[in-house]
Amino acid sequence: SLIEKDWSPQQIVGKNNRGAIVTIVKRKTNFLLMEKLEHGKNATKLTKILYKLLFAYIKHVHTSWEKGSVENANKLIRQYIPKQTNFDTLNYQQIKEIQHQINSRPRKKSGFYSPKEIFYRNLQS
Repeated sequence: SLIEKDWSPQQIVGKNNRGAIVTIVKRKTNFLLMEKLEHGKNATKLTKILYKLLFAYIKHVHTSWEKGSVENANKLIRQYIPKQTNFDTLNYQQIKEIQHQINSRPRKKSGFYSPKEIFYRNLQS
């Protein structure tokens, strides 16, 4: 499987259950990857997006699913994309900018380092 023990995937859904955003968080670092699912919940397209998101980190990927960290990340995403948002109005660049903003936010839990700083430091070691 493509998902490492501490990578946690989930989806958030748009207004009237139209559209979805795939979110996946590396639990130990809170590093977030996200992408819009153009046609809503669809297992085949979800698998392709997860593969695409994780492809760059393939050396660091194994198996399993955790929920706590990704649910926290989804709460942070909702600060940028409120629940009643129509996902049709969101484009790729907006999604990536939200991902960047969240990954750049220092976290108390992480000694006030950002998920991005911790994630890339762990990749190097």
